[in-house]
Amino acid sequence: MSQDQVEILQRALKREKAARKAAEKILEEKSRELYYTSQKLEELLDEKSSQLEGVFENIVDAYVVMDLDGNILKFNEAATKLFGFDIKKESINVANLIYNEDYEYAITSFLNLKDKGYFKDYEARVYTKSKEIKWVHINASIIFDKNKKPVAAQGIVRDITEIKNLELQKEKLVNKLEKSNDELQEYAHIVSHDLKSPLRSIHALVSWLKEDNINSFDDTSLKNITLIESTLEKMEQLITDVLNYSSVGSDTALKQEVNLNSLVNQLVTILYVPENIEIKSLNILPNITGDKTKLQQLFQNLISNAIKFIDKENGIITIDVEDLKSHYKFSIQDNGIGIEKRFHEKIFKIFHSLKKSKDSTGIGLSIVKKIVNLHEGEIWLDSEPNVGTTFYFTLKK
Repeated sequence: MSQDQVEILQRALKREKAARKAAEKILEEKSRELYYTSQKLEELLDEKSSQLEGVFENIVDAYVVMDLDGNILKFNEAATKLFGFDIKKESINVANLIYNEDYEYAITSFLNLKDKGYFKDYEARVYTKSKEIKWVHINASIIFDKNKKPVAAQGIVRDITEIKNLELQKEKLVNKLEKSNDELQEYAHIVSHDLKSPLRSIHALVSWLKEDNINSFDDTSLKNITLIESTLEKMEQLITDVLNYSSVGSDTALKQEVNLNSLVNQLVTILYVPENIEIKSLNILPNITGDKTKLQQLFQNLISNAIKFIDKENGIITIDVEDLKSHYKFSIQDNGIGIEKRFHEKIFKIFHSLKKSKDSTGIGLSIVKKIVNLHEGEIWLDSEPNVGTTFYFTLKK
């Protein structure tokens, strides 16, 4: 090999060494960078794990972890407070926490958890360490390892004891109210019968007295007897109205589809409507689901009121309806005497009548309001004295 060839080879080896050294330096730097990145990632993961641990410790509801045999592995602070156990010092199985009467339901739910991997909205009673009974709401799920093998279960447990107690109190109050309403209804019927019977007897005696002595009484006596008859009739009507008022609200389950157009048309034919009064509907009234008898009372009272208080030579009563989203809005308009603004709320109160007459007991509009409320609606009015009144009310579809 010549001297030139040796020198060329040496230069090539030198370049190769330099290149290798440079590559090693780059590799070393990249390795160091990768190491630092890995360290930072581990620190970040540790930080996130710590944060997650904090979430479980500070969550308002109880957090429980157990193995698949029901042995409790972990309680957060809320769980320790709820159940009263310190699992660092004592072992506990969920089976010991279940209220006796709810045991079968609990076992079924646990099997469902293992089968489906979760359950939701489980509600049952549990025992605390002090044997206090608590109502709880639980959402639970299975914990799987990296091979997707079930290894444990976790659940969020909420104490709903106070809510349940309130529900039980509400149920007792509702039952008590229903019983009280039934007793009141029965009492109203008894009182109605017991009061009407002597009234009718008195009315009959007065009538016989009047017929037997028609030629013996002077005009003043005859007027007094007529006044007695009128008062007796008003008292009987008052008893009937009170009974009707107390009856509104009972048998609310008797709902059916009611053709209001047909119902109102039939009412108009049976009501006494003077020749100077016209009743007209601007639109066809709809069918709604409700109590037919009470709906008939509703329209009959409002139309009768309109007829009673029209003082014009040409009376007009207009019935209309508007379709809202969940309700129908009805209106019954008249051109009668009208009602002053200050009386708009009072007229719906029982026994409050603006115009004293033998035909008015002050209960009709109170009944109307109760019927509207039973059909989840509202009632109000717009009126101007000597011009007329419009009653508006809504009924749920």
